[in-house]
Amino acid sequence: MNIISGKEVAGHISKRVKDRVDELIKQGKRVPKLVIVRVGDRPDDLSYQRGAIKRMDMVGIAHEELWFEENVSIETFFEKFDEINKDDGVDGILVLRPLPKHLDEDRLIRTINQAKDVDAISPSSLGKIMIGDKNGFAPCTAAGVIEILKYAGVEISGKKVTIVGRSNVVGRPLALLFIGLDATVTVCHSRTKDVKEACKNAEILVASCGKARFINKEYVANGAVVIDVGINLDEEGKLCGDVDTASIEGIAAASTPVPGGVGAVTTSVLASHVLCAYENALKA
Repeated sequence: MNIISGKEVAGHISKRVKDRVDELIKQGKRVPKLVIVRVGDRPDDLSYQRGAIKRMDMVGIAHEELWFEENVSIETFFEKFDEINKDDGVDGILVLRPLPKHLDEDRLIRTINQAKDVDAISPSSLGKIMIGDKNGFAPCTAAGVIEILKYAGVEISGKKVTIVGRSNVVGRPLALLFIGLDATVTVCHSRTKDVKEACKNAEILVASCGKARFINKEYVANGAVVIDVGINLDEEGKLCGDVDTASIEGIAAASTPVPGGVGAVTTSVLASHVLCAYENALKA
């Protein structure tokens, strides 16, 4: 079974972004800029922010943190958010979610400047994916899955794809991306009656259900390509995905590891989206 290295894919995307940023700077253009909005100090938010900052530094994209205490008032939060939302020197905005309930996340996703919505949290951004508009952004993790498959040379057009999980961050937008690439897509969720059958029918199987090692050899067809989006802790406290990788050895043609798979690609896709938003602003 071929193990598709997310670090390799991330490196490939990062080089492409860095080369373009360097070229633009040589032309006398300003440096692209990302603002990361964080409320409180949740460990998973801090971990993702560290990874994002490291990637931006690697490719030459400027970054700034807009941090709020957990109990920040809704008035203060949106006053500061509106400033970066309107700032022409800010190209991309990444909001680490979920926000505390009192901050009205629905208001946020309907307020964010669509041109800066580099992780596609707004209804407008998601709507663009649905109609195949290439001017919008897809959520970085969903876009990362497609980047991995393309890098690995996996043909998507005409393939049967099963996605396990229907979140707004991965499952739903990813299904639309696959449809846009002419795949035939099945999305499984908690109410799906026969998940095994749907998975066994897939030539490309994406696991994004948040259950440690849920997908084993009984779910995987011979020669399938398996993409593991899950990040979980097992009974021993070790990081693992939604796929029991050892179980599918000799069955799947290829799979991504956890760690070192899809997660490694997400921040490089984020950098690519910030660059794209920056270039769109230059053309406007």
